[in-house]
Amino acid sequence: MSFEQSSFHLQPAGDDPKMSHTGPEFEQPMFEIESKIQELLEQSRQPRSATDDSLEREIIAQRKKWNEIAADVYSKLSPWQIVQVARHKDRPYTRDYLNLAFDEFVELHGDKHFGDDRAMLTGFAKIDQYKVMVVGHQKGRTYRERAACHFGCAHPEGYRKAMSKMRMAEKYGMPIVCFIDTPGAYPGIGAEERGQAQVIAESMFQMSQLRTPIICIVIGEGGSGGALGIGLGDRIAVLQYAYYSVISPEGCAGILWKSHQHAPKAADALRFTSKHLHDMGVIDDVIEEPLGGAHRDHHKMAAWMKSYLLHALGELTVQPVDEMIEKRYEKFRSMGVFLDPAQHEPLESTTAP
Repeated sequence: MSFEQSSFHLQPAGDDPKMSHTGPEFEQPMFEIESKIQELLEQSRQPRSATDDSLEREIIAQRKKWNEIAADVYSKLSPWQIVQVARHKDRPYTRDYLNLAFDEFVELHGDKHFGDDRAMLTGFAKIDQYKVMVVGHQKGRTYRERAACHFGCAHPEGYRKAMSKMRMAEKYGMPIVCFIDTPGAYPGIGAEERGQAQVIAESMFQMSQLRTPIICIVIGEGGSGGALGIGLGDRIAVLQYAYYSVISPEGCAGILWKSHQHAPKAADALRFTSKHLHDMGVIDDVIEEPLGGAHRDHHKMAAWMKSYLLHALGELTVQPVDEMIEKRYEKFRSMGVFLDPAQHEPLESTTAP
């Protein structure tokens, strides 16, 4: 069942709409209205005159028009367009949610073996009455930050850091919240030499047995083993315009069609949008995003995220631990099992009467 903070309403654009003209091409009609609203707002800041009332009415009319266009555009997004939204440069990242949805956060560094991977963010956090351990991918906002974070692609030391902090959470009886946002684990030679595949498998195995509640949320990109490394939990949720996939569209297109130009075709075939995943039972919940995507209203998205987390924590923290682990095991064992209806049809007896 989809989780929604409230029933869907067309919300007015903010007083200072984003002028992100470098965004996806399908948002161009929205950009044009935003430009007009911005011009009208600039005029409204001039000394008051008899035309102020008509100006305000025009602003309201343009905001209503923007809402209608945005609702229409985002109701018809293709899987490839959803990928573009999930990768939007203004989309809130793990640290944004920590700043807006959580009351406190104390970062923990290092894996005690090799180093501190900045692509993997870990630390103690407090959200209302709950003390939790947060583990999440971090991409970085500026180019310098993105380079330092390897564009959200974690190395083996990042997953070892995550495992170490999750074991600490289990020791102190703290629930774990994982924010997934990565195109995949780092594919470099050094990462492979330090056991990338092995450490991802170890992380998944450990998460399957941790005796504490685990909530995993895909907030942007959920790519390949890099996402699965911190993606095994009691509640799996995906934001409305995020994607969760065994491989990126470009990687799939390169393998099947020998060209990244076929990425839109691959996106259609992979069935990795939140709706597809929920219909197939791969995820538990879909978290609604503000009109026009999470990148247009960080505060509203953080409020809805907080509401979802409090709801999930309230359910999981009262469950008996053994029952919780058994349900977690059965959840993942049942994925990917599809039986042909013909196999269940009773066989006609071939024995002679």
